[in-house]
Amino acid sequence: MTRAVERAAHILLALASGTPRLGVSEIAELVEVPKPTVHTVLRTLERQGLVVQEVGGGKYALGPAVLRLGNAYLDGSQLRARSASWTDTLARQTGEAVWVGVLSGDHVVVVHHALRPDDLVQILEVGAAIPWHTCALGHAIVACLDDATQKALLTAPARRLTGRTVTDPEALRQALVTARERGYAVEDQAATLGDAGLASPVSDWSGRVVGAIGIVGPVERLLTPAGRRVRLADAVRSTARALSRDLGAGR
Repeated sequence: MTRAVERAAHILLALASGTPRLGVSEIAELVEVPKPTVHTVLRTLERQGLVVQEVGGGKYALGPAVLRLGNAYLDGSQLRARSASWTDTLARQTGEAVWVGVLSGDHVVVVHHALRPDDLVQILEVGAAIPWHTCALGHAIVACLDDATQKALLTAPARRLTGRTVTDPEALRQALVTARERGYAVEDQAATLGDAGLASPVSDWSGRVVGAIGIVGPVERLLTPAGRRVRLADAVRSTARALSRDLGAGR
């Protein structure tokens, strides 16, 4: 039973990995499970609404029941609930969009998004999954994890999203050391050309890092001039400390 649940979880995560629709053969290759077994698991997941199949026996995609699970997680997230007022304040203070993220496997999932305080059209990014090594949120979280978890993430293959994405394990390790020492992480166009991010870790009452909070925006606004970057980073770091205290962390 445990093995069946593990396989179902791997299949769902494969369908959530970035390619919206996958065939049985593609899924079998990704999760390293025989095709007949994948087909059986998919049929079970389909009956529960967790996956859907294209008309005519085509490829599979995540189903509507997954949205129910996601909404239930967001509704029960203390980090998300406590962050609402802090993110709004940080957005007004910096003039930038604010994200709160948690680590899920080797990706950061955005659980809350405070929109930039202007009248321009913006896309709500709640639910977006970003490779940890390509965002400031990911660096801020991973910098505070134990050595074994860090090593596992650093030795896993790192996908290049832009020409500025850092994938070298040693360079990433050094970036994590720097982020931990100064209390905030910097992302410079590693996920999307033209965009940057600044983020700091958030802890709960036990001292465990449960996520990160940060600002995202055009690189020319966040990282230059250097003096403005320092002021923005101080604001992010202070907000992360305040949010952590709100979750019960000590001073």
